Amino acid sequence: MQRVQKLTPCLWFDDQAEDAAKYYCKIFDHSKITATTHYGKAGQEIHGRPDGSVMTVSFELDGQSFTGLNGGPIFKFNEAISFQVNCQTQEEVDYFWGELSVGGPVEAQQCGWVKDKFGVSWQIVPVALMDMMKDPDTAKSQRAMTAMLQMKKLDIAALQAAFNGES
Repeated sequence: MQRVQKLTPCLWFDDQAEDAAKYYCKIFDHSKITATTHYGKAGQEIHGRPDGSVMTVSFELDGQSFTGLNGGPIFKFNEAISFQVNCQTQEEVDYFWGELSVGGPVEAQQCGWVKDKFGVSWQIVPVALMDMMKDPDTAKSQRAMTAMLQMKKLDIAALQAAFNGES
């Protein structure tokens, strides 16, 4: 019996679940589409989707399981749910920010947050910032927080300089 991950986020798309899964799998290492299901005639009076069209796409992003559901235009993504991408280097921050922001709304870019072309929100977070926020010296952590709030894409060197009290 195949082990099933206990918690799997399900993303509701209008009809772009397969495109989104392919897009995300190109961005994240160790990623793959694991299964695709299709709508049939059963329940068509309820779901209204064409027979044979993609219903769900199961995929993994760096080992994390997701399901994409083509459920129609009833629900839209918003910032109440986002995915954190924890980055070790500025190169990683730049990469994920650049890839996930393509086609997304520029006005949604702030404080390390970006919304992709499908409307999904992502937080591109340097691990160093999380360490700064946990520092017991609140003056340092507050300087880093103030600097972060002024940024769109996070800059680790600038955050570290603020944390250290450097101009």
